[in-house]
Amino acid sequence: MKIAIIADSVSCPTKEQLEKYEFEIVPINVRIEGKVYRDYIDITPTQIYRMLDKIQEGWATSAPSPGDWLASYKRAMEKGAKEIICITIFKNQSATWNSARIAAEMIKSDHPDLKIEIIDSRTAGAGENILCQIAAKEREKGKTFEEIVSLIKDLTGQVRVYLLPETIKYVYRSGRVPEIVSKIGSRLPLKIIMGVHLDKVSFEGTALSKEKGVEKILKTLRETYDKNYPDIILMHADAQKEIEELSKKVSDLLPQSQITISDFSAVTGYMTGPGTLLLGFIAKK
Repeated sequence: MKIAIIADSVSCPTKEQLEKYEFEIVPINVRIEGKVYRDYIDITPTQIYRMLDKIQEGWATSAPSPGDWLASYKRAMEKGAKEIICITIFKNQSATWNSARIAAEMIKSDHPDLKIEIIDSRTAGAGENILCQIAAKEREKGKTFEEIVSLIKDLTGQVRVYLLPETIKYVYRSGRVPEIVSKIGSRLPLKIIMGVHLDKVSFEGTALSKEKGVEKILKTLRETYDKNYPDIILMHADAQKEIEELSKKVSDLLPQSQITISDFSAVTGYMTGPGTLLLGFIAKK
């Protein structure tokens, strides 16, 4: 009884994760000057970064259609899946979860014996990624579909994601942060630290520099990290050197941690802008 794990492209899996865990990824769309691009398929992060400052207007993102999700479920079944766990970006920020749910109802009408669960991650990016990885590891341990679903749902409340943008303007332009955060970031020479968990994007504080921002995030990591879940996901938007330095700091701080470094997808890069660092982990209850 194979259990398939499916997520949207905001989870930004690495090539190694896709191969090792056989993740199925459904692309979110980005619309630029009237043309729609599918994340990971029609456009790369590098292309997005080159376009961000050249094209100031006409940007938008859109959720995958129910048909996109339905196609992914069918592919999973063709590979032998009898049970499907689908993990999505938090539903109050995107129509993605609802689109996946509609597709699940559609496929269940034709395949009533198929078990399928659509899980709202209550977060995004590294948070989605870590939940997918934990689900895959539990599957490898031989846990049942019901056991994995129960665990992942419980862990959504413990996922912590911290975002450190180079500049706040891209995140604000995407419409996913309060105006007050943008005002603080634009008027003061500060770096903004943001959190993405418990169904919202939150303002977590400021720092005089990016290095100081990293120090604050690492302090929170050290104080709240749940050693029972050693996975830590690091992501970056065109900031390879900085993410490698952050990885070393995390490794020195928590030698028992298991670190995965991932590039942002094109859509995630659009929403945050180049230079952004992201850290995700499971916090203690």
